[in-house]
Amino acid sequence: MDGWIQLFTLMIIGAFLLWFGYTLFFGMGHKTGFYIPGGRQKRQRAFPVAEYPGSSAGSPKTCPVCSARLPPGERVKSAAFPSMGKGKDRMMHIIGCVYCLEGDRVRICPVCGSVITRDEILFARLFDKPGRSHVHVLGCSRCRRSGSR
Repeated sequence: MDGWIQLFTLMIIGAFLLWFGYTLFFGMGHKTGFYIPGGRQKRQRAFPVAEYPGSSAGSPKTCPVCSARLPPGERVKSAAFPSMGKGKDRMMHIIGCVYCLEGDRVRICPVCGSVITRDEILFARLFDKPGRSHVHVLGCSRCRRSGSR
C-alpha cells in the first residue's frame, strides 16, 4: 500500500513540474495570470492603429502646430537642415499643415502655449532612425528667442 501512495505522490509532483516548465518556457503564464520574472508584457497603443483605411502603424499623423490629425498623403510643411557635427540630430523648422496654413485652425505653440501667427515657425530637432524619424519640438520663434536671453 505504501508503494501505491508513493507512486501517486510522485505522479502528482511530476504533473506539477511538467505544467510549471511548460508555463515558464512557453509563456502560457501571461494568459492565466501566472507571474514570470522578466517576462515580456504587451504594450497597449494610445490610439487605434487603423483610424483611416489603408493606414500603417503610427498613423494618423498629427500636425504639431494645430494638432490636426492628418489623413494619409497629407504632410506637414517643414524644412530640415543638415547636421553640423557627428550627431544624428538635425535642426528643423516646422511651418504647419494645410489646415493651419489656410487659417482654418488656431496655431498654438506646444511649448509655451501662445497663439502664433502665420509667419512664425516652430523650431524642432529631427532624429533620424532607421526606418523612421523622430521630431522633438523645442518651441516657437517667440519662446525660443526669449529663452535664449
